[in-house]
Amino acid sequence: GLVADSDGKVLWNNDSYAFLDEDCPPTVNPSLWRQSKLVAKQGLFAVTDSIYQIRGLDLSNMTLIEGDTGIIVIDPLISRETAAAGLALYREHRGDRPVVAVIYTHSHIDHFGGVKGVTTDDDVAAGRCVIVAPTGLVEHAVEENVYAGTAMARRAAYMYGAALPRGPRGSVGAGLGQTTSTGTLTLISPTVSISKTGHTETIDGVRIEFQMTPGTEAPSEMNFYFPDLRALCMAENATHTLHNLLTLRGALVRDPHVWSAYLTESINRYASRSDVLFASHHWPTWGTERLTEFLSLQRDLYGYLHDQTLRRINQGWTGLEIAESIELPTALAQAWHTHGYYGSVSHNVKAIYQRYMGWFDGNPAHLWEHPPVESAKRHVEFMGGSAEVLRKARESYERGDFRWVAQVVNYVVFAEPDNVEAKNL
Repeated sequence: GLVADSDGKVLWNNDSYAFLDEDCPPTVNPSLWRQSKLVAKQGLFAVTDSIYQIRGLDLSNMTLIEGDTGIIVIDPLISRETAAAGLALYREHRGDRPVVAVIYTHSHIDHFGGVKGVTTDDDVAAGRCVIVAPTGLVEHAVEENVYAGTAMARRAAYMYGAALPRGPRGSVGAGLGQTTSTGTLTLISPTVSISKTGHTETIDGVRIEFQMTPGTEAPSEMNFYFPDLRALCMAENATHTLHNLLTLRGALVRDPHVWSAYLTESINRYASRSDVLFASHHWPTWGTERLTEFLSLQRDLYGYLHDQTLRRINQGWTGLEIAESIELPTALAQAWHTHGYYGSVSHNVKAIYQRYMGWFDGNPAHLWEHPPVESAKRHVEFMGGSAEVLRKARESYERGDFRWVAQVVNYVVFAEPDNVEAKNL
């Protein structure tokens, strides 16, 4: 569970989540505790004949497909060091097979950043290893990691809580994976670009059929099917959580309508011909009937959120109002994999509103508000000064109205950034 660099600096420590073996404490949602226990399981796992996964060595999974002479690596984690450790673990148990191909499922860094831990520029240049990716991957990766990279990296530190102490009052995991590794980020440009659904490649004797899914979980993304293995890889389009339509770290708003439609296409093209479904996060689903149901519920999840949000938009509701009122129907809510361990109904509804309507909610008073510091100073003054705000906020705290406490005390924090009492409250 530990991965360190050459200087001994720890870049990944999954053993720090050992406390999850205890009973769920009152400070954590029991369903999230269960999810974290499952996500924290680490090691080399068999999926089906000739398909193996490394799980618990980074936020994402690394999948290895055994071919005639070597292995195909799908999504080599975030960091060179964790990917190298995962490959070493595989080779310890399955033999020293060469990497003949790397497939990036999509343009997020936890699916390509560790590529130089499993292959080299020289091997790719010499044709000993091919890099397969959906068209546009590099361009979209640059948009996220270069154009807005500094801001997104800063926000990601808050989103994933990577610096929080591990424990039931700190980090219990990120729902999608436990946390992000902190090693060396790398990229090797694709040598084979996939642009059409139904495109097939045979790599080292392994037949692969690709399904393009742009605009779903990433702007550039693809699923793929292994007909000889009756196995379906869903990239990050169907995992064991409600995903984000707009990540808190920042990104383009994803399209739940398109997402739902591509999942329908996956069902129609591949479900009846599959014995196992796996993805770039979490654990596989075995059995044709079970994986079809899983895909169907995931499809309905994104379709429901899209359609019901849009219905209320057209009735005149704002994003905040819709997010406060929408609940999943029982048929969806009773499935574990639709729960908001990573995304949430509230955040996703707001994202859908933003996708269609933008930042403006139609109220002209919101067109030109004061920025946070100036607004906070004026609010605190209107409310009788910081001491009075804190007095009333403590009364709200005692009543359990924590959302209101956070909202009003935030004004004091921005108006008086050195007010420790306000920050603590």
